[in-house]
Order: sequence, then structure tokens, then C-alpha cells
Amino acid sequence: MIDIAVIPVAGFGTRFLPLTKSQPKEMIGIVDKPVIHYIVEEAAKSGIKTIVFVTGRHKRAIEDYFDASPELEYHLEKQGKYKLLKIVREISNMIEPIYVRQKEAKGLGHAILMAKKVIGNRPFAVLLGDEIIEGNPPLLKTLINKFETYRAPILSTYEVPWEKVSSYGVISGKPLEEDKNLYLVEDLVEKPAINEAPSNLAIIGRYILTPEIFKYLEMIKPDKKGEYQLTDALKLLNRKDSIYAYKFEGLRFDTGNKLEYLKATLHFASKHPEIGEEFKSYLREFLEKENL
Repeated sequence: MIDIAVIPVAGFGTRFLPLTKSQPKEMIGIVDKPVIHYIVEEAAKSGIKTIVFVTGRHKRAIEDYFDASPELEYHLEKQGKYKLLKIVREISNMIEPIYVRQKEAKGLGHAILMAKKVIGNRPFAVLLGDEIIEGNPPLLKTLINKFETYRAPILSTYEVPWEKVSSYGVISGKPLEEDKNLYLVEDLVEKPAINEAPSNLAIIGRYILTPEIFKYLEMIKPDKKGEYQLTDALKLLNRKDSIYAYKFEGLRFDTGNKLEYLKATLHFASKHPEIGEEFKSYLREFLEKENL
């Protein structure tokens, strides 16, 4: 049973500077929730209560967000704003957070390694803190179900345009006859050139990993940027054990990318129960006015 997840959130968010100079990229808002809320919500809906946040010294806002807020709760109750009070209390009760400090941002592999003492000898999930993935059931829940069947690490992948494969780790593998969306991984390549990419199945930000991964994370060497890549550890693990990759076909937003962030904002604003219809009406008027 998967009952714990790791969410690395120690990065600087340089693609969103100057906004992220004083605000964690994970706390940038999409309508009325920060990005990290959507990721944690997926974990909670997938049955995971304990979240290990791998943080940096500039990420205190994340800890505050998932903490209780007695002063705010008292204010809302005094004002009779019970609907908002319920929302605020639900956030602090959604998960049981654990915070582990990553003193230097040294890549995804290093961040996951920081959680080793907390994870111990049990399988665990990893969710990247800037990828919002919408699926029914949640993608993470699907991966957990697959793990219960195959008892091996499972990556999530997504078909990307070939011209973008150099921005991702990609896999080569064979689809299983009994499950066409599940691949037995043959190889993993980190950010290949287009002519060297074995496929356009890009590894995206949801994983189920076994504790064996920590041994290989301790063995790998840093890349040219001084970062320890999870893909390198997975390649070593794959030499001895099977790894599977699930091809996801739902909606995915990489909110660390400005354009993708705006797409996510449009998507969730148009679905919002309070403003959705009015927002879509405004969009239609805007597009007509701008002759778009």
C-alpha cells in the first residue's frame, strides 16, 4: 500500500523571476488556489495522507499554507463567514505534512534522496510541485493501482511533440499486451536530441518508486550543472529490476512554464463554480473585440 508521497519544492523558480524573487513558485495562484494545492489535492484524492515536502530556506509560505491558522479562523467565525472557514480548515486537515530541508538545490534525484530517512523501507509516490495533472481517476491513483498489480516502480509518461523531447527524460519500451497504456521500460534517456530520442514518451511529474531507488541515488554522479538526476538512478535500477511506464492521456499543465501556467489559469477559471460562466462570457467578448 502506498501511503506516503514526496513533493520536492526547493527549486528557485527562475523561469518566473522576478515574481518568484520573494514568493515560492509553488505558491503562485491559479484563480483562488496556489499551484501546490492542486498537487497535494491529487495526492489526497489518491488516498495519501502523509506528504514529505523537500523544501529550501525560502519556502516557508508552503509550510504556513498547510498549517492551522487560528487567528484567521477566529476572524472568519466572528464575521459569520462559515463557508470560507470550512475551506480554510479543510486545507490544514487535508494532509499530514513533514518538512525536510534541502540545503542546496542539486536536482530532483538529490531532493528525493533527502527524504530517505523519512521514507525508510517502503514504496512511495513522488509528485513534482509544478505539474498540475487532471484525470478521472487521478493519475496518481492509477499509478498506485498499477503498482499493486506489478509491484515494481512505475513512471508516468505523456506524448509530447518531437521538437520538445530535448526538454524531457524519455523512455523506450514495449506496451504490454494486457494493458496497452503500460510499457515495460527498456531504456531511459535524459533530454535527448531529436535524432537520438528513442520515443516521444516524455517522463512527467508522477512516480511510484520502491526504496531500492535510494541505493542508486547514492551511486550516481552529478551532471554538468552539478545536479543529480533521478533518470540516471532509474537507468541503473532498470538494469537489475523491471520498471514500468504508464502513458497518460488526460490534461497536464507544466505551471513552471509561463504559457502553460496561463493555459492552466484559463482552464480552471472557466470551470470555477462562482465565476466560470461569467469568465467564459468575458473571454468571448475579448476575442471578438481583438478580432482573434
